[in-house]
Amino acid sequence: MSVTVRVPAKVNVQLAVGAARPDGFHDLANVFLAVSLYDEVTATPADELTVTCTGPDADKVPLDRTNLAARAAEILAGRAGLAPAVHLHIAKNIPVAGGMAGGSADGAAALLACDTLWGLDTPRAELLEICAELGSDVPFSLVGGAALGTGRGELLAPVEAGGFHWVFAVADGGLSTPAVFREFDRLTAGTTVPAPEASPELLAALASGDPDRLAAHLANDLQPAALSLRPQLARTLAAGTDAGALAALVSGSGPTTAFLVRDEESARKVAAALDASGTCRATRVAAAPAPGATVLPS
Repeated sequence: MSVTVRVPAKVNVQLAVGAARPDGFHDLANVFLAVSLYDEVTATPADELTVTCTGPDADKVPLDRTNLAARAAEILAGRAGLAPAVHLHIAKNIPVAGGMAGGSADGAAALLACDTLWGLDTPRAELLEICAELGSDVPFSLVGGAALGTGRGELLAPVEAGGFHWVFAVADGGLSTPAVFREFDRLTAGTTVPAPEASPELLAALASGDPDRLAAHLANDLQPAALSLRPQLARTLAAGTDAGALAALVSGSGPTTAFLVRDEESARKVAAALDASGTCRATRVAAAPAPGATVLPS
């Protein structure tokens, strides 16, 4: 028997970042939107915990115990008094180290897959606790849809979202999330960083399903730091908007860039223009919102 879980990528339609806390984290107002780019994680009984991965950039995915999927299996097994005797296979489609929570998605997917495989029926609240232990973005990967994340992003409240179309431009190489936050701290040193708050106008625009309205309010406080570390991303952002995207921003900590478009036809045109621009390695077209981690029929 094996269990396969499909899990979405995310884009941050607003990422407001506060000053560094004493624990090194930052308070956030993080408006998550799940998009229809998916990884799939399959859990199969095995003699010991192992991880394999296929798909784009699979060679960049760690296969040891640092992988969030492996850590999820270990934590869940430890709480249940079991040995983590499972093989986890990740079918990777979410960009690696791209600011779209691919590693977090795999952690959430592995957690749900192992819980189902082992017949534990762990309460949802406890699964979310484990997700928060794994990382700030992991709880949203489990939940999906649209949500406001506060604290370091792990405290979720659902928000309403209409349907939207997106294009994502995948950059060469990744960006380390801790490095981007360190650059944010450097760029804001000596200034007063306001407490992060979700924009009421953005939340209303998200609920409306009106892409023109949402385009006016997209915001990412980490974008200046990502552009400081990878200045060439500015060319990608410009190429997408020149091609007709309603708005463009760096996705999370980057370096994937996200382009809000009006409809499917616009998405195809913007993706083709970005592919031809030479400013990115690949493009992906997606719709939102998408459901969170879901067990697929066997």
